[in-house]
Amino acid sequence: MTDARQGHFLTRPATIRRLWWIFSAVLAATVLGQLVIYVKGYFTVDGWFGFGAVFGFLSCLLMVLFAKALGVLLKRPRDYYQQQERNDDA
Repeated sequence: MTDARQGHFLTRPATIRRLWWIFSAVLAATVLGQLVIYVKGYFTVDGWFGFGAVFGFLSCLLMVLFAKALGVLLKRPRDYYQQQERNDDA
């Protein structure tokens, strides 16, 4: 049984470092697999080497940036609920 002071195994620095290496190796193997397996793209650009990895990364990056911008536009002030309670009491 693990010691309670160590916390969950996924929060340990050694486990996080190991997972980064494993995920990086899987991603590299996936991209390098395109050297062995021919990919015929529907358009010209999607047949390029590593297109899926680059497209996925850029798509994820754009989604994160869009979510951050949307959060700035939609966020409420820190005391939003306290203001409503004060207005209801009046």
